[in-house]
Parts: sequence; C-alpha cells; structure tokens
Amino acid sequence: MTTAMNDGRYAGTERRRDRVEAAIAAATRDGTNLTASAIARAARVDRTFLYRHRDLLERLHTAAREPTGPAAANGAPVTRASLEADLANAHARNTRLVDRIQQLEKRLSEVLEAQVWRESGLGATTDIEELQQTITRLEQQAVDVSASMEEREAELEAAREANRQLTRALNQRE
Repeated sequence: MTTAMNDGRYAGTERRRDRVEAAIAAATRDGTNLTASAIARAARVDRTFLYRHRDLLERLHTAAREPTGPAAANGAPVTRASLEADLANAHARNTRLVDRIQQLEKRLSEVLEAQVWRESGLGATTDIEELQQTITRLEQQAVDVSASMEEREAELEAAREANRQLTRALNQRE
C-alpha cells in the first residue's frame, strides 16, 4: 500500500512538473510574463512547488533571460536587459529635454522683457542692448555646445553599456 501511495504521489508531482514546463514554454512562445507567480498560476501549482524544484526554477530564470519577441530593427533580439537600457536612456533624454525647455523658457522671458522695455521707451541704450544681445547669443552657443556634448556623452555611455552586455554574453557562452 505504501508503494502505491508513493507511486501516486510521484505521478502527481510529474503531472505538475509537466504543467509547469508547458506553462514556461507557452509564456516564452507568447512573450508573456515569465515570473514565478505567473508560471505557478498558469500551471495551477503553488509557487512553493517551483522553489522546491530548483531545476524548474532555473529553467524559468533562464527563459526569462533569453530573448523573446521579434528582433529589433538593427537585428538584435529584444531582451529584458535591452528594454531596461532603452528605458534608462529614455529617462536620461527626458531629463535633458526638461533642462533644455527650462533654458528656452528663461531665454524667451528675457527676450519678451527686453521687447517690452524697448517698446515702452524705457529700454537701455543701444550700446548696452547690443552687448546684452552678444552675451545672450554667446550664452545660447554655450548651451548648444553643452547640449551637444551631453548628447554625445549619453550615446557614448549607451555604446559602452552595449559593449559590456555583449562582453558578458560572450563570456557566459564560453
């Protein structure tokens, strides 16, 4: 009787393992979420089942790291790491754009203020006004050069990160 119970328990475990493997395969194929909770739910098992069976958990983690979905325009596969890098780059670009908008708003305010003073007849003399325009033009050139330099630094950092990821991927293959 004990043998029959053990055989039944073993068969039940094997059925659950098969369901987990099928859920991992389906999630990989469909590009859905590859987390322990999502796979456990899809396979109709408890999450602790995955943690008790380390080989299944390792298979899940491996599937989550591997490329999923269509390749990007440059032919590189889309991975979680590449998406995170894209998100970080988008955040950095957003920050640069916010700074640039603030600079442009400040410059617009100064130009409008000067125009109001000129039209009211209370403006500065021509010499001072020309000097202020020269200063404004030079400040704008400095801002443009700084923005260009920041953009190039961001591109360089993104290229370095891509090189690091490729190097890690090559090292892991060996």
